[in-house]
Amino acid sequence: MSEDMENGGRSDSAGILAVKPNPGLKFEKKLSETERSTRDVKFVLTPTKKRLLSRSISASSSTDSFDSTSYTGSSSDEDDVNPREKVQKNSKGSADFCVRNIDHAAFGRREIEIAEQEMPGVMALRRRAEADKPLSGAKIIGCTHITAQTAVLIETLAALGASVRWAACNIYSTQNEVAAALAEAGYSIFAWKGESEEDFWWCIDKCINCEGWQPNMILDDGGDATHLMLKRYPAMFNMIKGIVEESVTGVHRLYQLSKGGKLTVPAMNVNDSVTKTKFDNLYSCRESVLDALKRTTDVMFGGKQILICGYGEVGKGCSAALKGLGCSVMVTEIDPICALQACMDGFRVVRLEEAIKSIDILITCTGNKNVVTRSHMDRLKTGCIVCNMGHSNTEIDVGSLRTPDLTWEQVRSQVHHIIWPDGKRIILLAEGRLVNLSCSSVPSFVVSITAATQALALIELYNAPPGRYKQDVYLLPKKMDEYVASLHLPNFDAHLTELSDEQAKYLGLNKTGPFKPNYYRY
Repeated sequence: MSEDMENGGRSDSAGILAVKPNPGLKFEKKLSETERSTRDVKFVLTPTKKRLLSRSISASSSTDSFDSTSYTGSSSDEDDVNPREKVQKNSKGSADFCVRNIDHAAFGRREIEIAEQEMPGVMALRRRAEADKPLSGAKIIGCTHITAQTAVLIETLAALGASVRWAACNIYSTQNEVAAALAEAGYSIFAWKGESEEDFWWCIDKCINCEGWQPNMILDDGGDATHLMLKRYPAMFNMIKGIVEESVTGVHRLYQLSKGGKLTVPAMNVNDSVTKTKFDNLYSCRESVLDALKRTTDVMFGGKQILICGYGEVGKGCSAALKGLGCSVMVTEIDPICALQACMDGFRVVRLEEAIKSIDILITCTGNKNVVTRSHMDRLKTGCIVCNMGHSNTEIDVGSLRTPDLTWEQVRSQVHHIIWPDGKRIILLAEGRLVNLSCSSVPSFVVSITAATQALALIELYNAPPGRYKQDVYLLPKKMDEYVASLHLPNFDAHLTELSDEQAKYLGLNKTGPFKPNYYRY
């Protein structure tokens, strides 16, 4: 780990000087005469030009307080102070938020603006529905990853008439500058990167329990807001008009509540909608898994032995990406259908125990618990990279690694060496949590698809007449899935073919859809 330097700078592992801005000072890196003869370069960093710090510096910094998922390269001198202990107000005087540093709002606003350019579906939905305000009166508790893309969704919901309060569903995925930008814009945001477990639940509770504000909708990613409200505020929970859930973990919890007769409000399962499953899970993970591994480890993929646990949509995306870069990919599966798909796609299907000794990278994508145990990790070879691409942080038994016989060594933000007594070490990313959102980012375009799906589900549940939805879990109507897809087609200059009356009659379809039955598998 690098240490703060006396001159107020910080040297990272690559020898780059990352300057902490100090008002009134200008730092200049002077070159020797020899260096000038070969490199006519001079770096001048001033407080007003902090935004020019390069993304490469952000990616390579080994200082823990440095946010590797932030594109701005900004950091705070007060990173060691818990935000709960700070007194912060936005420019309008509001203090109804808790973020790392409200002063970084300008950086976050620029990141939100970048995301808007790559989220055409959500922006189109905002333009089309803003005048009608279909969420007027909706008071939404949000518990999702807080990123620039989520900010676009939050501001879209507000434009459609909703009042929102938001917390993070993951202690590592929050982009601090984005949270600051949302707080500066007047939204009640309670989140920062690196929350403790206590902070995590405190933030969700602050969103729910607000004097003079009664929530009537929940947008959840993992079921934590739903779980906390049901457990701590059951009377408030019973007044909710609907829940929208987008993760495997959260949907599983909802079905358990429904089966046990404890789900007293209707819920929409958007995780299993086509637009979520195929795009956010498959296409997003196909790109973001590479991004996360590169940023954290600088690994060369060609020729590596990879084992991917689970061949659902996430596993399919990860496998395809790594195979495309020359990796030798193996897959574990419990489902014979998914296993057969893996075989037909050219992957060896093995048991974890068969391949554990020889692999270079181990990735979990199952949504289950204790998929990779201590006994498995004891058998990994030194240098093996271990990470999780599933939403749940239970897939890798990280708790079994916190024992006196093993040494934890932090290498970078969200990167740890776990060292065995004999000197063997493995590289654990994000402490077993969702690696792509903890250590990198996901494509804004794909998040646009998911966000549009979430927004439409909220609109549907909020405006549904009494009796349409009972106290159960529902899938997103097929017509909405098709509408979400249609919002994004103009970005590709794609032109749909229209059925003739005769063709529509022959197929037994409405000319405007839906075009596939609910049982159709895309």
